[in-house]
Amino acid sequence: MIYVATRSVDFRKGADGLALLAKDAGHDPMKGVAVVFRAKRADRVKIVVWDGSGLVLYWKRLEGSAFKWPPVVDGVMRMNAAQLSALLAGMDWTRMHAPRIPQPKALA
Repeated sequence: MIYVATRSVDFRKGADGLALLAKDAGHDPMKGVAVVFRAKRADRVKIVVWDGSGLVLYWKRLEGSAFKWPPVVDGVMRMNAAQLSALLAGMDWTRMHAPRIPQPKALA
């Protein structure tokens, strides 16, 4: 599960501080979720996640452009792995949608 904090955070915080923010919001990285944080400037992202042996902090800054972020509001939103990959590549991840798979009508 991947959650995006839609409001910017203080990017001086490290992995522990961001994990605590996420836990306070009900999305504990120690329970297998990844939490994506944005800076005030839209060109930076930090992700915290527990990988089974330790807390991981991923940090990226785009050069010459900015990440495509949802509107700044309170709360969090969910994102799938393909959308996260597009976000980190600097692409417009909002255009990525999971394909609709029709239900089978009957089993043979």
